[in-house]
Amino acid sequence: MILSTLKGTASRVKSASLVWQNWLSFIAGLAMVFAYAPYSQWWLSFAALTCWGTLVHGQSPKLAAVRSYFFGLGWFGAGISWVHVSIDQFGGLPLIASLGLMALLCAYLALFPALASYLSARCSTSRQLNLLLFPSIWLLTEWLRGWVLTGFPWLSIGYSQLNSPLASLAPIIGEVGISFIMLVIVTSALTLYFKQQVKLAGALLTSCVLGILVSQQLTFVKPSGEKKSVALVQGNIAQELKWAPEQEWPSMLKYLDLTRANYDADLIVWPESAIPKIEPLAGEFLDMADSAAALNNTAIITGIINYNFESKEYFNSLIVLGKESATDTSGSYFYPNANRFYKHHLLPIGEFVPFQEWLRPIAPFFNLPMSSFTRGNYIQSNLKANGLSITPLICFEIAFPEQLHANFKADTDMLLTVSNDAWFGTSHGPHQHMEIAQMRALEFGRPLVRSTNTGVTAAVDHQGQFIARIPQFEEQVLKADVALVKGYTPFSRYQRYPTYILATLLFLLIIGVTRKTKI
Repeated sequence: MILSTLKGTASRVKSASLVWQNWLSFIAGLAMVFAYAPYSQWWLSFAALTCWGTLVHGQSPKLAAVRSYFFGLGWFGAGISWVHVSIDQFGGLPLIASLGLMALLCAYLALFPALASYLSARCSTSRQLNLLLFPSIWLLTEWLRGWVLTGFPWLSIGYSQLNSPLASLAPIIGEVGISFIMLVIVTSALTLYFKQQVKLAGALLTSCVLGILVSQQLTFVKPSGEKKSVALVQGNIAQELKWAPEQEWPSMLKYLDLTRANYDADLIVWPESAIPKIEPLAGEFLDMADSAAALNNTAIITGIINYNFESKEYFNSLIVLGKESATDTSGSYFYPNANRFYKHHLLPIGEFVPFQEWLRPIAPFFNLPMSSFTRGNYIQSNLKANGLSITPLICFEIAFPEQLHANFKADTDMLLTVSNDAWFGTSHGPHQHMEIAQMRALEFGRPLVRSTNTGVTAAVDHQGQFIARIPQFEEQVLKADVALVKGYTPFSRYQRYPTYILATLLFLLIIGVTRKTKI
């Protein structure tokens, strides 16, 4: 009787302990949000990952997956809570339904860290999670997260290191490489703490530290001595007014009025879909803006929706008005000229609706304005504007470095991204979006300009640091001088392949060691 009672008590204590460890994983995931913009406490990602690693170390595949799933729920629940803002304010759904959709998205994304932990434990000879296996497998599951269902690579852990000592690795191995090195550092340190595979863990940790120190001494691109002045126009038009028919001309004239005092800039940029009228029907206004820009010896790049009446297709596009080349001072725009960019990586629900025949009748959320776009080509020509060669990406595309790599040219002078983050209100989403853009500038070693409807509008140098930015939710124009550069970063040439090769070699090495040591 007493023995039975003691066993029952021990079982309950063990069960309670497991529950608390799951909640600790969840809290560690929640803390990750403060490592990203706008908080930018980069050290917190190391602290959170260390807490998580301690909780999953030596666990069975099932327990490791469960704890990592709770970590993922906290990580994404706090990190992408801004998605709820767009669903709640513009989706036309009851609060309970919008929260349910948000929870469903987080539950889906949390599957990927859980899968990484499960596979890390399964691949171990002892069938208990070997932390040193985790970095390589994490890269595989993060690649899946960026590919499955068109991909959602938001909040990759390397973005949290934009202002840390690891930032010097970005031009060499990119954000994905930083993520890998972060995990190697954390798992090696924990393996040393647990006194397992001490020599190997020590060698890995030492190699990472030396690699970071060496990378800080390397320079791949240098200023060319040439500067270009840019004017980035932030119209601050409320999302609920943006597509109202009676607001078409007031919105377009606002951008023209804000531009009028800034024609002395070499390049003027308006945000994504700044012109709330389809391009074939906006000829009168476009001719006016084109003539004004050409007359003042400058160029305007603007977002606009193009509609092909023959194919009945919509395209989220960028076009160039005014001075296209260094020798052409006349108006260069005509419809449909080739100096344009069509967005390729469309945002699910916002720009296309999968299974639309079933989802669209359910709620306004699945029938948002302009949610039936057609993809542009994956590889497109650079935009040419006033003698500049510019590699553009629209909104969500900036989160996909492989697409930027595919369109990055030998003569690219500048990176450009435009967006309309009014959907996400005062949340931290627009700041995370800006942080991602900064990482692209650092990886590819090119200055970047970003024009948005409500912010964050900014100019960034080739090191990913702000040249200038303006406050959110203000009608304002950012003026800045952007220094052009020459040279190429290793990442702009080889992209993610060196990191994947390194991760594969490390995985094979750890597998070989664990077979001998039975760990």
